[in-house]
Amino acid sequence: MQGMMMNRPLSIISILDYAAEAHPDSGIVSVRTEGDTHRTTYRDTYKRVGKLAHALEKLGVKPGDRVATLAWNGYRHFELYYAISGMGAVCHTINPRLSAEQMIYIVGHAEDKVIFVDTTFLPILEALRDHLPADLRIVVMTDRDHLPDTKLDVLVYEDLLDGEPETYDWPDLDENTAAGLCYTSGTTGNPKGALYSHRSTVLHALMVAAVMGGALGQGVNVLPVVPLFHVNAWGLPYAGPILGINLVMPGPALDGPSVYKLMDSENVYSAWGVPTVWMGLLGEIEKQGKPPKGFGDVVIGGSAAPRTMIEAFEKMGINVNHAWGMTEMSPIGTHGVSPPAVDDLPFDKKIDVKAKQGRRVFGVDLKIVDDDGNRQPHDGKAIGELFVRGNAIVSGYYKNEEASAKAIDAEGWFGTGDVASIDPDGYLTIQDRSKDLIKSGGEWISSIDLESAALAHPGIANCAAIGVAHPKWDERPVLVAVAAGEDKPSLDEIRETMAEHFAKWQLPDDVIWVDDLPLTATGKVSKLNLRQQLSDYKHPEVA
Repeated sequence: MQGMMMNRPLSIISILDYAAEAHPDSGIVSVRTEGDTHRTTYRDTYKRVGKLAHALEKLGVKPGDRVATLAWNGYRHFELYYAISGMGAVCHTINPRLSAEQMIYIVGHAEDKVIFVDTTFLPILEALRDHLPADLRIVVMTDRDHLPDTKLDVLVYEDLLDGEPETYDWPDLDENTAAGLCYTSGTTGNPKGALYSHRSTVLHALMVAAVMGGALGQGVNVLPVVPLFHVNAWGLPYAGPILGINLVMPGPALDGPSVYKLMDSENVYSAWGVPTVWMGLLGEIEKQGKPPKGFGDVVIGGSAAPRTMIEAFEKMGINVNHAWGMTEMSPIGTHGVSPPAVDDLPFDKKIDVKAKQGRRVFGVDLKIVDDDGNRQPHDGKAIGELFVRGNAIVSGYYKNEEASAKAIDAEGWFGTGDVASIDPDGYLTIQDRSKDLIKSGGEWISSIDLESAALAHPGIANCAAIGVAHPKWDERPVLVAVAAGEDKPSLDEIRETMAEHFAKWQLPDDVIWVDDLPLTATGKVSKLNLRQQLSDYKHPEVA
């Protein structure tokens, strides 16, 4: 027997439609690339999103087409999130930190029809133009008065909206229609696409709203430092309008002093981002002698938060929420919202809990398995590879059958590649990564790809790339190498050889020369032994 309820499809545009009516005066504050601060409401944003949908139609965008964005956090980027998916197309956010090689690949793989770009990223497209599809339309996200000089054939964002109707006849889409596309470079080889649906995105927004709704509500100011180009800013562009919070968009200035000034002037209560950003903010707080006005909550994810960071915020009375997730999970999987009993614990015990990656959000299931695939108990002691399943977790990768087959186990769970434990209270602790990836500032770097590129230098006979601890970036890559002859190439020479394949920030910071690399019984380089040998290594910046 089935229930007798209406079956209305879940739709992303319905979120903004709701916010425009239920929270019309809440909205978005944006630091613009033009140099000023822009303010708008959800009511007015909904009207501009209608204009934008008409403009996209006139550009020839059709349902299912991929429309790319290369932009900072701001109100125009937010408008694109809703207009593109609302009309049935797919919003493809591009991470500007990717190497040129990776960016060329994903634009071609996604088959983007149009790309919207902030003014600061125009030089990237100018450098890549000869390698991008000839029919790719480029729209600069500004007005005519602030359009920079460029050799590219471009359109202007505000010109497209000018004169268009404020209302749009949004189609009733199947809720499984593709809505967003985000590529991850978290493993070797080419980046892989996570293709989100309207259903998964709306459910994820409700999951985030459910876990944060106790602290965040109508009129509360929230700062997403986590980029809209990186896993949908952890769902805030969707959960925020549902809750009626004000989104304070920081634009390109993410250094400690700029973030502090913005938070203080806008009375930001909750701020979301990776540990690197909060290290800069803590430095500015120390300089100013006080936290920003109104600051009471911080969400830390992307990589593990150092215990000292958690302690520093908590001592100021700022609640720390430690979160974990992945691009493939839309991305929130766990969140550190703690029950009141945790706050009553002695300080050290409270930090012990907050240093863990939190408990699963509703809609996400977790399991850990041993090397043979056997489930391990959630007793806080057993350690295994972490698998997840849920309504907002990928079932495979976009146009990549090989990677899809490897990602999902026989029971239909997604393998995260992390090694973890789960305690009896449901708290997740990420113990290590099963693959030798390096995570710098919340972004993955493939050690195997680094090694492959470095070996192109004739002066290197063999090498291994490993991550070493760094006080600001969490980890940084260093190269452990065996020279091919008596003359050892310099670090700059090696980096120059590798530069074609990587962004500058992905390149190794040091090269350590050794006579031999330790090997496992199967003849592979033992990175575990290398890490043990280099346990006392000091990064050049902090040595």
